[in-house]
Amino acid sequence: MKLRRSKRLKNASVGPDIGPMADIVFLLLIFFMLSSSFVIQPGIKLNLPKTETSQPPLKDDLVLMIDSKQKMYLDNEPVSIKNLEMAIKEKLPHFKEKLLIIKADKDVKHGFVVKVMDIAKKSKVEKLAIATERKRK
Repeated sequence: MKLRRSKRLKNASVGPDIGPMADIVFLLLIFFMLSSSFVIQPGIKLNLPKTETSQPPLKDDLVLMIDSKQKMYLDNEPVSIKNLEMAIKEKLPHFKEKLLIIKADKDVKHGFVVKVMDIAKKSKVEKLAIATERKRK
């Protein structure tokens, strides 16, 4: 007995099924989209002043953050105004440049920032920088 092949089977292409591969690609895409949105941001919310000539901060610098309620954080650790000089003197030798970057919220009074800068100079900081954000056009 002779079996005949149908015309449909003759014209069908033989090859790998790409359905499961497409599923894997979409799952990987979803995974990377979700995991990239969980980038760790500092827990201190600051509204930095906006400028047109802002530069990104360097990673190997001592950073002092001052929030709108005048709470200060030296390298993400809370510090009071009374202990600021001692804390800077303690951490400064661990950095190549004796640079302190001040990230002060735009609502912090100018006089408070000047007082902090004065304390930093007493702590043997050689260079001071004030962080800003670039204006969006």
